Amino acid sequence: MERTIFLFIAFFLTLQVSLAQYPNGKVVYEKLYSKLLENPGGENPTRRVTVYLPPGYDTGEKRYPVIYYLHGFTWNDSLAIAVDKFDKLLDKAIATNKIEPVIVVMPDQYTVYRGSWYTNSTLTGKWADFTGKDLVTFIDKNFRTIPESGSRGIAGHSMGGQGAIKMGMMFPDVFSSVYALSPAHMGTLTEEFGIDGYAHKRITEISSHEQLTTGYAEFLPNVLVSMGRAYSPNLDNPPYYMDFPFEYVGDSIITNYDVIEKWKNNTPVGMIDDHINDLKKLKALKLDWGRNEDNKLIPNTCLEFSKKLEAFGINHYAETYIGNHTNKLWTEDGRALNSMLPFFNMYLKFRE
Repeated sequence: MERTIFLFIAFFLTLQVSLAQYPNGKVVYEKLYSKLLENPGGENPTRRVTVYLPPGYDTGEKRYPVIYYLHGFTWNDSLAIAVDKFDKLLDKAIATNKIEPVIVVMPDQYTVYRGSWYTNSTLTGKWADFTGKDLVTFIDKNFRTIPESGSRGIAGHSMGGQGAIKMGMMFPDVFSSVYALSPAHMGTLTEEFGIDGYAHKRITEISSHEQLTTGYAEFLPNVLVSMGRAYSPNLDNPPYYMDFPFEYVGDSIITNYDVIEKWKNNTPVGMIDDHINDLKKLKALKLDWGRNEDNKLIPNTCLEFSKKLEAFGINHYAETYIGNHTNKLWTEDGRALNSMLPFFNMYLKFRE
């Protein structure tokens, strides 16, 4: 009997230790109106912002560094919690010393066509400025942050990875370190969105917004439109109020070189020439992508970006791993836990 009781007590204590293994942080939701997001394109200028506060935040007065995390195309901040379980991953990372306690901020930039591309647009709003200015000001005002660039990092996946790099280039005095997971559409229009890609032809056959944005059957045409509304808006060109790099007239394709130039100038590769000094201000920059990436454009343009940085003598890390676009992100052996968060632990300033 005594042995049975002992075993029960031992099991109970083991269970309690297991349950308490990773102290829980807290997730709070805010609403932020930004005049910068007033727009003629139908986007809501009041945005939800999800904020992860580390364990112990409510019981002390300590200030924390902040990681701004930008979600991918078709995704949003709430799915980063509900599906990716980013908050639970952060709990584990902090408890296992992958990273010191940190605040993580996730703004909702899901739009009418499912992604802002973190870009200033005359049609959809000034999403880059919203992210680098209004959002940071709001967070510093309402939470116990260390309000300096050395204590701010920015990261993202896919569309958000590209956005994180652009934010680092545009706001090097706001963010000091950048990590991009499989950043999407970094440079030259090739592969899926080049002249031989099917998306430009397919868009002429789609009849409604619902058909374009429901599910993933029309994923590439949807991406094409969302990027065009960000990169080459045209308020006089319905139904999407944008210009396409390539367009079909019957079976003939027309190349719009001026539009291609606009798109190029909105990509990280195209932006490098004007942001060399800004890139050199960054404390650290890293991008990675899966060897088995589903989207051919991503490894090609990531490598293009890295080689151009190297040519200009800009220090950075660029890494290929065994994985595809999504399967090695939020897992126990994934990039977020084992690469991204330790990266910020190394480069962020955690003390005032």
